[in-house]
Amino acid sequence: MKPLTRKKILVTGGAGFLGSHLCQRLLEQGHEVISLDNYFTGEKRNIVHLMDQKYFEVVRHDITMPFLIEVDQIYNLACPASPVHYQYNAIKTVKTSVMGAINMLGLAKRIKARILQASTSEVYGDPLEHPQKEAYWGNVNPIGKRACYDEGKRAAETLFMNYHWQNNVDIKIIRIFNTYGPRMHPDDGRVVSNFIMQALQNKDITIYGDGSQTRSFQYVDDCVEGMIRMMNSQQGFLGPVNMGNPHEFTIKELAEKIIDTTGSRSKLVYSPLPSDDPMQRKPDISLAKKELNWEPKIPLKIGLEKTIAYFEALIRSKTTG
Repeated sequence: MKPLTRKKILVTGGAGFLGSHLCQRLLEQGHEVISLDNYFTGEKRNIVHLMDQKYFEVVRHDITMPFLIEVDQIYNLACPASPVHYQYNAIKTVKTSVMGAINMLGLAKRIKARILQASTSEVYGDPLEHPQKEAYWGNVNPIGKRACYDEGKRAAETLFMNYHWQNNVDIKIIRIFNTYGPRMHPDDGRVVSNFIMQALQNKDITIYGDGSQTRSFQYVDDCVEGMIRMMNSQQGFLGPVNMGNPHEFTIKELAEKIIDTTGSRSKLVYSPLPSDDPMQRKPDISLAKKELNWEPKIPLKIGLEKTIAYFEALIRSKTTG
């Protein structure tokens, strides 16, 4: 579909799980897309199928360093998003969120581009309010193992707000809740990819804690749709907007669904819960429904089937060389 006006759009973290799906959707809409990635967690295989498109450009760059370009819109997604990856180099994670935001906001200010920050439900920490509304300030441990990500994203939101207030930068902020789908990293330590990889290999499925903690899982296509609607919304500044699935599942239920869908012989085993791991996470998406006419459409069963098929193909490709 060709848009009325082709936009030039920068996607930081464009070779990552979420970024690659966003790049693909923007190209399908007829835009010119530049993927910016340092390939710490992003992978070329996520975007290689887009390489022959004439309006797609790939740049290897780390957003902790300034970057100059002329674009109409900037989606700032660059940051490792799984505990395994963001705790691997905690200082670099904070720098990516904070210095990356400063560099991209400075760019947006100079070229008068609209910029969207991909924030996270982790800004709510282990919430004392359930479900979480955007007005909730959160319950975050600023010196915990997860703080490099949680506080980094909170600081990025602060920077976005101050660039908006002080320099009139046209900003959008979304808080993304647990998202899954094809192109997730198989070793990222997140619960969906962990469980699927273990189930497909008939290994024991490791549940941290007793499995009663809850998460809300949205399929990647729903998230991308919400991001694009948010970027192109014309209502003026809405403040941060939750983007997630309001249907809640326990971790044990998720594991059982994956075992059932894969036909696995895996057994459930239990390990201690990591520090600061939230017990509940569920978005209130009233604002997104009202202002963006957005809510997730893809049921967990359908999304899991698509994700499992991706991981099955990945395992086959590795075993066949």
